[in-house]
Amino acid sequence: MIAERINALREEMRKAGIDACLVPTNDFHGSEYVGDYFKCRRYLSGFTGSAGTLVVTADMAGLWTDGRYFLQAEEQLEGTGIDLYRMGQDGVPKVREFLADKLKEGQCLGFDGRTVAKAEAEELKKILEEKKVRIDFDHDLPGQVWTDRPSLSCEPVTLLDEIYTGKSRKAKLADVREKMEGKKADCFVLTSLDDIAWLLNIRGGDVECNPVVLSYVAVLREKVLLFANEKAFGEEVKAALAADGVRLLPYNSIYQWIRRIPVGRSVWLDGSRVNYAIVASIPKQVTVIDETNPTQLMKAVKNPVEVANIRKVHVKDGVAVTRFMYWLKQRVRAAKEAGVRQITDESGLALTEIGVAKRLEAFRAEQENYRGPSFETIAGFGPHGAVIHYSATPETDCGLCTDELLLVDSGGQYPEGTTDITRTFVLGEADEERRKYFTMVLRGNLNLAAARFLHGCCGLNLDYLCREPLWEAGLDYNHGTGHGVGCYLNVHEGPNGFRWKIVPERRDSAVFEAGMVTSDEPGFYLEGRFGIRHENLIVCCEGEKNEYGQFMYFDTLTMAPFDLDGIDASLMSERERRLLNEYHGKVYETIAPYLPEEERQWLKEATRAV
Repeated sequence: MIAERINALREEMRKAGIDACLVPTNDFHGSEYVGDYFKCRRYLSGFTGSAGTLVVTADMAGLWTDGRYFLQAEEQLEGTGIDLYRMGQDGVPKVREFLADKLKEGQCLGFDGRTVAKAEAEELKKILEEKKVRIDFDHDLPGQVWTDRPSLSCEPVTLLDEIYTGKSRKAKLADVREKMEGKKADCFVLTSLDDIAWLLNIRGGDVECNPVVLSYVAVLREKVLLFANEKAFGEEVKAALAADGVRLLPYNSIYQWIRRIPVGRSVWLDGSRVNYAIVASIPKQVTVIDETNPTQLMKAVKNPVEVANIRKVHVKDGVAVTRFMYWLKQRVRAAKEAGVRQITDESGLALTEIGVAKRLEAFRAEQENYRGPSFETIAGFGPHGAVIHYSATPETDCGLCTDELLLVDSGGQYPEGTTDITRTFVLGEADEERRKYFTMVLRGNLNLAAARFLHGCCGLNLDYLCREPLWEAGLDYNHGTGHGVGCYLNVHEGPNGFRWKIVPERRDSAVFEAGMVTSDEPGFYLEGRFGIRHENLIVCCEGEKNEYGQFMYFDTLTMAPFDLDGIDASLMSERERRLLNEYHGKVYETIAPYLPEEERQWLKEATRAV
């Protein structure tokens, strides 16, 4: 089937005079996760990961993806005729380098200009023009092949009350206009969906797990133009937006509007996110100010109301995860008492990866204001835990037994905030090897959460705190240590994050400011055997200010126990044991009041001092 689709694409390329077709994982807005309409790369390649770029020529097809997806991509591409290019590995060219080497003078690279950012398109143009290779960005070739393509999403839009946002739409727009004055910009064009939702205090459901609205925004001095599907907006929402000067226009009319910007005006946009088709539509006599989108940092620095809400939501989410852990441990106990390896649910049916994900979702659904998962739950048993972004399917779903580790990475969406937590559970008893790695990873998590640092530090300065226990042993994990998290928005957002090396395109190495929420999630993975990851969310806070400057620290938001059955306390320093005991003491104090007596007694033991 995949080979047939690739051949059909090649036929469309031949008709259009295109020698290489670039198919990114993208929508028209630079989103990390995309709606069904935009999953062209997935349709053509069969690879279901959230990050990857497909390149097809007359004689080859290749898929580029990062370390989170190497194992998954290898499995899913097998037999398709598509080669896997492991990004960041020695000897693996970047996509643009590959194209520059592959394409010959007079040939043509084609892509849909709505799905490639201005910055990336211009880099491609620069490197290919040297070889006199032309670019055609006016064709949606994958769309011509995809005959049963889903329609664009149009989920209802809701208003998010100021009791959750902490700041009105009018005040946020005033802040943006103040920034525009500083740049001498007549117009600010915003296309990133989470930034639009944040700026206008609206939420939707056009991307699974991400409460965003398919839309573009143009902020002018006296009004705001919102390009979106009017059918998604009820009368109350339209009236509230109109009261703050927001005018609703058809979604695709952004391109016609851009072309009519008067001569001599100036437009501010972020070329790393705004698509190339929009920028190419701007008249030549209009000045383009290509600088970082200011709402990204505004959104990342949560205000006091948002931080207070985020703390509350982590209590609710912590109750759900803790109750799930109790339930899971009881199922393990029942299997051991029955003298069997296979773990079953209460009805005697085999418990599987999909089954535990559904059960965790059920515990979250019991919490007030729960709106759904913040991403598809990762529940990986044994070898599947080593696939960093594993997602169980009916074909891969395996039963749980009492002799291995289970890695569960999950999160929830609530009006108060977004959660993201990973716990690795011991099903039965962990051997010495697993306890050693389990403890190494936990030490890294605790040490990063306890960091004290001067203002001005970013993730590049602090990542080592998490990796040190592994690096000391000559080990590592092939993903970043942490990412920014939205407030009832995307579970991944910039510009804050933790990683040890600069990856310019990720733009997640901003200076840490008070109010930024970031994940702390080191891991360790042995291919074909097991995976371990421990993840909490932490919020940056201001500490002491003295003659050396403003000191900062992190406060842990996530409230759920780590599995003590996997810990070898003898491998921890006295300080690390103290950090774990203090955290577990806080978990018990916070979560216990919400649990039935039997679960409360279990939690007391599960958070005992080591």
